[in-house]
Amino acid sequence: MYEHIQYEVSDPVAVITLNRPEALNAITGRMQAELKHALATAEQDAAVVGIVLTGAGRGFCAGADIGGLQATASGEAGGQQREDLSQFSARPGNPDMGEDFAVTFSYIPTIRKPLIAAINGACAGLGFVFACLCDMRFVEKQAKFTSAFVNRGLIAEHGSSWILPRIIGLSNALDLLWSGRKFDGVEAERLGLANRLCEQGTARQQAIDYIKDLAATAAPNSIKIIKAQLYRHLNMTFGPAMQESNQLMAQSLGGEDFKEGVSSFVERRPPDFKRVID
Repeated sequence: MYEHIQYEVSDPVAVITLNRPEALNAITGRMQAELKHALATAEQDAAVVGIVLTGAGRGFCAGADIGGLQATASGEAGGQQREDLSQFSARPGNPDMGEDFAVTFSYIPTIRKPLIAAINGACAGLGFVFACLCDMRFVEKQAKFTSAFVNRGLIAEHGSSWILPRIIGLSNALDLLWSGRKFDGVEAERLGLANRLCEQGTARQQAIDYIKDLAATAAPNSIKIIKAQLYRHLNMTFGPAMQESNQLMAQSLGGEDFKEGVSSFVERRPPDFKRVID
């Protein structure tokens, strides 16, 4: 069904691979639609605890497809015939996260399961934004990053002005967005952009292994709620965030996962938490 991505599930991990290696996985309209559909599919699959997003071949994602950029720059994009992508209509993410997460790609942080970018090569422009909007980034040393917007006469697009300073700090974000300079995986780790620094060819498997470890030890419902807490609380002051956390804690103390967590600890066995998709 998909042409510009690959989708595969091996319990408990879904792997989504951007699959235009001849173009360093540059993003097309079709790829965006397929990616959104695949994320929704993974989110609703009870076998999936977490999702890995990676790229085929030498790159993660080189940004928007140059053909589309040229058409936009020349004013021709509006006259191009649009491909029918209605079969990929999907609405992934938690709508209860509110209006702050209802604009273009802001749905990505609302995905109810962990989403890890396994960055194996070139990561630029919109691909850089996608990587930043993932929950974590496992980065190979040789990977090359650039925001690139300023070099095309553009501004910090699609939420990068919001998410990047929260990951690496204001001054570092200004540096990368002002200069559009290239930097590698080693510097990405130093800046705090890379959560894991990986040898070449290993990021995908390390991300898969991380999710497998989560599935073996952590309650999927707790993972889902903690993720929503952290993103929602970025937009809250301390008091309301504490109040919401207290309410959620009261609910969790009365839940089956808490009983199983205590029982498994006392009985010295692995926990058997329920997989959740709601």
